[in-house]
Amino acid sequence: MTTRARRRSRSAVARRRLFAAVLALLLAVGAVVTAFGPLRRQFERALLPLEYAAIIREQARAKGLDPALVAAVIYEESKFQDRTSHAGARGLMQITPATARFIAARSGGSRFVLSDLSSPPVNIAYGCWYLRYLIRRYGGNETLAIAAYNAGHTNVDRWLRRAGGPQQFDPNVDIPFPETRDYVRDVARRRQQYRRLYAAELGL
Repeated sequence: MTTRARRRSRSAVARRRLFAAVLALLLAVGAVVTAFGPLRRQFERALLPLEYAAIIREQARAKGLDPALVAAVIYEESKFQDRTSHAGARGLMQITPATARFIAARSGGSRFVLSDLSSPPVNIAYGCWYLRYLIRRYGGNETLAIAAYNAGHTNVDRWLRRAGGPQQFDPNVDIPFPETRDYVRDVARRRQQYRRLYAAELGL
């Protein structure tokens, strides 16, 4: 074999070895992705829990809401914990007694009892009713409704007037409260995450 032929042979062997190494690397990466894909999903679900999925599905369906939106609001409000805020808001969806009395009177429910707000079915039912009420109040504009859920409709109405109406309203500019700006953004992001991670549980 000539020197040139030997060089060509060695070059061919080197190319085959390189190809085999690249192929092995790709197969290894594929195996890792396959193995760790479910683990990543489990990790994401651990960071973003979902509880009371059946109640959320039922109430969202009854009120014409996206279950993922309801789950996102609950997460941002209470992280699915039965809490009482410094302002007196209670339960999973952080409803104040005054708002609960308003909901009970408007929804034709029985006489409001403060302890009811610690009941997940009641709290989620009230929160979904109020969320639907706000969405309708703002002509289907969910961004305005979510802002009002956090800051109150009186504030949102004032911001709308300053902005010149819903069409001109920019939540990044026209919401003066940093907490509410973050809340609107975070609810929107969590909503998409819940849709991706819990589609089956939420009936999506």
